[in-house]
Amino acid sequence: MFCQLGDPAVLDKLRTPLFIFALLLLLVIVLVELGSMAWVAAEPTGSAAAYDLATPGLGIPYLALLDGLLLFTLVLMALSLVLPPRIHGRIQGIATLIVALLVLLGAIVLIITAIGLLVMMVSLLLAVPFGTLAYLAAFGSFPVGTAQGTLATVMFLKLVCVVTLVLAQQRFVENKGLVLIVLSSLLANVVIGFLYALVPGFLVSITDGIGAIIVGILAAIWALVLLVGAIPAIIKALRVDRALA
Repeated sequence: MFCQLGDPAVLDKLRTPLFIFALLLLLVIVLVELGSMAWVAAEPTGSAAAYDLATPGLGIPYLALLDGLLLFTLVLMALSLVLPPRIHGRIQGIATLIVALLVLLGAIVLIITAIGLLVMMVSLLLAVPFGTLAYLAAFGSFPVGTAQGTLATVMFLKLVCVVTLVLAQQRFVENKGLVLIVLSSLLANVVIGFLYALVPGFLVSITDGIGAIIVGILAAIWALVLLVGAIPAIIKALRVDRALA
């Protein structure tokens, strides 16, 4: 599904330093998304702070699911620079199967978590007056400015990463699978930012949960695509092993 850097036509024109830079940049993006859990979350106030409530701020960290798959794809491509095609072919199928399955299961669990949190927030908001007060105390102080700043930084880094990939090898734009997963990542970023700006600040915790669910579904779809795509690669590797036996 994704292009092989091991192909001679690709390797001849690959600018390796730029490709490695793009790979490292994507790693930074994933780390920033995961790290955002430390500074993007609604902070309960007053008596609500005494309760151990799960807090929103899931939208940006959930982006790491999707971008993690993209990072994994680029790592596989990078391995083709140092591994013989025969060994790389075996590793690619098995590694993709394992990673895709783990991401799929993780995405399902995280989607369920986000749905549970979303249902709880909406239920509290609609339970006037005491439920609404509890919602405002626990989830009404979402740091919109910090979240939007983080999203803007991540989007900038993603655009730089995309430009660097194209400069490293123009044939990347011919690969539909790679282009689509990159576009999915950029679209997810835009969707989260749109949901943050769509409603008043005290409701952003809810739209953040909605965004997390959307991103989780996108990640699950891509994990399923990679999972299905890994099966032919594994079968091909087994056939080659039998033929050489």
